[in-house]
Amino acid sequence: MKKMEKLPDEVVQILDNINIAIFIDDSKGYGQWLNKSAEELYEIKREDIIGKNMDQLEKEEIFTPSLTKKILEAQERTSIIHENRVGRKLLTSGVPLRDENNNIYRIVTFSVDITKLVQLENELQEVKSKLIELTEQKDFSSGGLMINSQVMHDLLSLSRRLADIDTTILITGESGTGKGVVAKYLHDNGNRKNYPFVRINCGAVPDNLLESEFFGYESGAFTGSRKEGKKGLFEVAQKGTIFLDEICELPLNMQVKILQVIQEKEIQKVGGLERQEIDVRIIAATNKNLEELVAQGKFREDLFYRLNIVPINIPPLRERPEDVLIMLRTFLKKNNEKFNLNKVMDSNASAILLKYNWPGNVRELENMMERLVLTTNGSVISPDSLPDYVYRKVNYPLFADVTKGMTLKDALELTEKKILSDAVTEYATTRHVAEALGINQSTVVRKLAKYKITPAGP
Repeated sequence: MKKMEKLPDEVVQILDNINIAIFIDDSKGYGQWLNKSAEELYEIKREDIIGKNMDQLEKEEIFTPSLTKKILEAQERTSIIHENRVGRKLLTSGVPLRDENNNIYRIVTFSVDITKLVQLENELQEVKSKLIELTEQKDFSSGGLMINSQVMHDLLSLSRRLADIDTTILITGESGTGKGVVAKYLHDNGNRKNYPFVRINCGAVPDNLLESEFFGYESGAFTGSRKEGKKGLFEVAQKGTIFLDEICELPLNMQVKILQVIQEKEIQKVGGLERQEIDVRIIAATNKNLEELVAQGKFREDLFYRLNIVPINIPPLRERPEDVLIMLRTFLKKNNEKFNLNKVMDSNASAILLKYNWPGNVRELENMMERLVLTTNGSVISPDSLPDYVYRKVNYPLFADVTKGMTLKDALELTEKKILSDAVTEYATTRHVAEALGINQSTVVRKLAKYKITPAGP
């Protein structure tokens, strides 16, 4: 091993004025010299390093890890990206110096602070994500339809073609799939868009009020009626669109009257003598199988065929998981804006929700996102924020169940890893993680390296 000669004052002056941290170590891993930039970057003094071995300096967490040790093990030049104990992101490169016998006698390493570069890269990725989000919103959020699946692209294409064709349309699909959204899309993109769009939930109107609500009534038609009479919803929708949601709930006697309206394009008010022409487009929707109801005698066959001229079936959300992610993003953003919050969703939570079968479809997803935004502590929606029933339905084990059958050591390590992973997700820097967990930042950095967890920032 060659003893390091004292560097000339002129060389020391030059090296001390270089904005790169320089370390010189001997072939046994003992520190021999470092410049002022190294002292500043690592917040150390020369006397803390010179004469000390890298093993000892690693234990003191001054170097995590020591590149000199890695070079001595690899016997070649090496580079790493790491974080020092004060939370700076560093690019460190080292080269072994060899004597005439090709033996390493000295290691020179160079460290550059790339914290700002990493921050810029993160900002660039954030901008890219925003651009992707804007593109998705432009391409896939037309008329409130948040879609990315081929089946929904095809449905949207069909709806565009049907928008200007003045015929009855029957929209089928489970509750919460967005039948009303598709009906509104048909109206908004057709030649009736400047006229009313009237929605009637057929199951929400009492049977004894159906006729007067649909067709209106004349003055004095019945006890308790308005003196001036009342317009019915068909008349309100004149020249526009009337959307009969859950038409399967209509009683048979009312189904006859709707069939007459479709065929004759006329209505007669309750208590009135004259018939009135109407010009409306009728779109109906149901969450039940009308053919089965026809077979059971609960729905008129002639009305079914008049409604079913152009059927549109909306598949449930579980059959189009490609749409779930864009909906999660859109409803998260919507609720953040609504409640003036800034919650973000952890990728693990998103993965679990992508596996969930969403029995309530889009309506359930929208309600779930509002719940998560309001009830999640902190800024990050993590797997722990999700309701237990979600885990059960996706066969995803609760964390408490994961450790069953493990040794104490493995269970503790898994628990520690999860705590660190959750903390890194919630807090922006290792410094904040350390404060939250009540441990040293250097310990956080070392344990993150142990579990291969990438921190969000220094």
